[in-house]
Amino acid sequence: MRRSVGAGALVGVGLMAGLDEIVFHQLLGWHHLYDRSTPAVGLLSDGLLQTGYLALLVAGAFRLADGRRAGALARRSAIAGFVTGLGAFQLFDGVIDHKLLRVHQVRYGVNLLPYDLAWIGASVLLLVAGLGLVLATRRDGRGTR
Repeated sequence: MRRSVGAGALVGVGLMAGLDEIVFHQLLGWHHLYDRSTPAVGLLSDGLLQTGYLALLVAGAFRLADGRRAGALARRSAIAGFVTGLGAFQLFDGVIDHKLLRVHQVRYGVNLLPYDLAWIGASVLLLVAGLGLVLATRRDGRGTR
């Protein structure tokens, strides 16, 4: 069950990082992973983020496939890990990257409070939901296959 949670979490973190990169960095152009330098450095940092999230997605997919092949994949636990991973990435990004390190903000030239509340609030909801699912699968034992 623990391996299934971990594999799901890898996919969740990778997917959320990918969605963040594609939507906020590329499509909307609101920020780069690292905005405290030149545009070229911002673009490089986005490329490194893409490399990282692709590695996480591949690693998580291989771990899920390996668990399934071995008959040890606990689907509900993997889903719980996935939701937890989604929330964990967003919370890390919103609190550590945006507020503590200030490597970038959600947007520039606007009142950040509504964006911060939405970003961090959504991440906390995902994280709490994921952790709740993890606890539920452990408690009732139904996450075991």
